This record gives sequence, structure tokens and C-alpha cells, in this order.
Amino acid sequence: MFGLDDQIANLGAGETFLIIAVVAILLGLRHATDPDHLTAVSTLVAGDRADARGAGRLGFAWGLGHATTLFVFGLPIVLYRSYLPEAVQTMAEALIGAVIVALAVRLLLRWRETRRGTSHLHAARSPLQAYGIGLVHGIGGSAGVGVLLLASIPDHVEAVVALGLFASFTAVSMSLASTSFGWVMSRGAVQRSFASVAPALGALSLAFGVWYALGAVQAVPYVF
Repeated sequence: MFGLDDQIANLGAGETFLIIAVVAILLGLRHATDPDHLTAVSTLVAGDRADARGAGRLGFAWGLGHATTLFVFGLPIVLYRSYLPEAVQTMAEALIGAVIVALAVRLLLRWRETRRGTSHLHAARSPLQAYGIGLVHGIGGSAGVGVLLLASIPDHVEAVVALGLFASFTAVSMSLASTSFGWVMSRGAVQRSFASVAPALGALSLAFGVWYALGAVQAVPYVF
């Protein structure tokens, strides 16, 4: 995001594996701050009204799914510089936008149910479902990950280990981000104002998801 990954990756260029490992961990921890990740996880957590612990579980499951896809699709990139076809990458990015839209719509529907007093009819999203969402979301970022790692890691073994560290710490970072968001959402003042906060968050997330999907197919300017 905004060249920050490039700056972090360059820290490990030509250095020992210890430095490379630290760089991979930093990349993983920073990964949660991408706007699409924050939007997806915030609507996921808000839609289930989870507390800090429950939000952390959902975020970790989401991040674990994301990490799984990153590693699976990143492995041929770091070993053979074999990238997904551009058309597939475009479809994957558009699908991420669609996922964000779906989460935003779900949040708005749960808000409407809460207003009607019928939110108990729908169970909260399970960690397994969050893992599946993460699997889908992880496809779009696999090429960027490979480019960053290949820029500074010529050795295949080190590259695979670094990729594993990066993928693992994306799960950690998403768990931390969602735990923080869940903690905020569980505060009494926020809970009491949920009826007014949820539609705004849902509408913003919906607009972002639509923009993200259109940006993936170059229908609108795409800056990330």
C-alpha cells in the first residue's frame, strides 16, 4: 500500500536470512492495514456484533484462510516466477470487491433485523465461514507478495520460509486488527449507538466494495 511494502522489502535486500525473516514478518503484520482487509474484517465483525475475543477468533480464521491462499499461490511465484494469468488476477481482485459488497449487505441486513428485533433468527458467522472468506480474499494479493519476496530473496529455501512467515503473520495481524475492532464494538457506548453506526459503516463498505470491483476491471481509477 502506497509503496510501503516496497520500502520494507528493500530492508532485506542483500542481507542475512535473519534480516529477511524479520522483513517477511513485518510485511505480514503490515498486511492487515490494506483498506480492503480492514473493510472486510470490520464489516465481518460488526455484522456479528462480536466481542473482542470472538472478533479475534473470526479475524484469525479469516487471516488463516488468507494465509493459506497466499502460500499456495505464492509458492510457484517464489520458486519458478510463475504468475497467475493477468485475466485470473483481474477476476480475483473483482471477486474481492464482490466479497466486500456481500459483507456490507449482510451488515445492513443484520442492522435492519436488529431494528425489527429479529436478529436472533440468524446465527453469527462461524470461524469456518470466516476461513472460507479469507481463502477467497487471499487470491488477489498473491502476485504482489511474490514480487516483493523475489526482489530480495534469491535462494529458494529462504524464499519459501520467508513466504511462510509472511503468510503466517498475515493471520496474526488480522487477528490483532479484528480483536481491536471487536473491543471497540463491545464498549457500552458503541453498542448503544450501533443502530446509528451500522448503516453508515455498511454504506461506506458497500461503496468501497463496488469501487474496488470496478477498479479491478479498470472501469474506475484504482490506486491500491
